[in-house]
Amino acid sequence: MTTEKRRAPAGAAVLRDEITTAIRRALMQELAAVGYGRLSIEAVARRAGVSKTAIYRRWNSKLDLVLEIVAAAAQGKLPALDTGTLRGDLALLFQAVAHALRHPLASQIIPDLLAEAARNPSIDETLRQVVYARQQEIGGRLVTSAVQRGELPADTDPDAAIDLIVGPLYWRLAIARLPLTDRYLDNLVESVAAGLGADSALPRPRAAPISG
Repeated sequence: MTTEKRRAPAGAAVLRDEITTAIRRALMQELAAVGYGRLSIEAVARRAGVSKTAIYRRWNSKLDLVLEIVAAAAQGKLPALDTGTLRGDLALLFQAVAHALRHPLASQIIPDLLAEAARNPSIDETLRQVVYARQQEIGGRLVTSAVQRGELPADTDPDAAIDLIVGPLYWRLAIARLPLTDRYLDNLVESVAAGLGADSALPRPRAAPISG
């Protein structure tokens, strides 16, 4: 008795993970090479070694594909900011972000998408939502911990603090187009800590109130 090999269901019923991964990788490479304006599904398919149909089974358009990649990148894992000091948390955050931004694909794609956001409301809205939410999550946690430790004043404005923490990295990458060197990051830690109103040394224990 012969046994027939079981055939997998055809069409959209099966979306193989390795093909999805190949498409995402190809999208990042193509986006870095030509930018969003010249990006095409055909070119992504060629680079991934798949058919256009394989892409359209997963995404309706190149915009949907790009927006998903942007959202996924923004949710990338960062180390827990739990060093015990504001400066330690800042240094760890800056090193992690710099490591991600030093990747050639990131350094080419992010400035292009920031420019495209000025022309494309959908990209602009997605960048605002995912990036702002991520900033609030990470920066808010960092600021709250510093306030609880007594390193920052209790009335520290979280929004202004987060802008001061993340703003220089975006500026240096997208506008100035200068490298994020270790020396720059070390200096940035001190500048941001001072700008937030942190003491130059570790916080001292608070004195007990004097009773009359």
